[in-house]
Amino acid sequence: MAERLRTDTATALRAIRGMGFSGYPEFRRYLHELTIAHATSLDSMLASTTPNSDIPSHVRDSLEQDQKNFIGFRNALNTKQLARLAQRMWSARRIILLGGDLASALVFYLEHHLVVLGLPVFSATSPGRVVHLVRTTGKKDLVLAISFHRALRQTVEGMRQAKAKGGYCVGITDTFVSPIARFAHECLIVSVETCHFGDSYVGPMALMNVLLVACANYRRGYALALAREAAEEQQRGFRWYEE
Repeated sequence: MAERLRTDTATALRAIRGMGFSGYPEFRRYLHELTIAHATSLDSMLASTTPNSDIPSHVRDSLEQDQKNFIGFRNALNTKQLARLAQRMWSARRIILLGGDLASALVFYLEHHLVVLGLPVFSATSPGRVVHLVRTTGKKDLVLAISFHRALRQTVEGMRQAKAKGGYCVGITDTFVSPIARFAHECLIVSVETCHFGDSYVGPMALMNVLLVACANYRRGYALALAREAAEEQQRGFRWYEE
């Protein structure tokens, strides 16, 4: 880096420390996180290690990246943090889920299961819905904001407004330099890195599942009672196809 800047390493290191970094490793990590935050689908495809390979090779590369994302999530998972979050969710007046674009799929998945558990959950995946929903946020409300890379404006602004009104905000994103991580009271980091044109939601889906496990087992007796009622409908309900 010093060579590219036409200076010496000592001068470069002083500049890095002058910006508030402890040293070059921390600065390098920050640059890496910025790369993640600003990555596009085109960048992901161009970064593929086998750009001219056949389709089976691309499929294997994608699966290997998914596996890396999952292993990274598993190794970094803080189970005590999840337990505390489950407690907050059960004690909250309302649980507000904010997301948009592709993250809407995660919002809908989490909302569906929280409704099954009987929790007071509300979701917003469009700008107008976000504005109206966070307007009445209070100190007893819990806000889960989900967005990756640079983060959607509607999700970031919605979370900031909810926080200003006293709501407790939890962010779910893929890098600590994301505005989601910066403005939330606490944050869960999970990679969505991929080698194809979209994002990999293997890690975020694993996070949704363990969060639901924590919620269900925080009040296990109540969850089991609801599951028994649901089982009756799942076995005999009119929604299910029968020959």
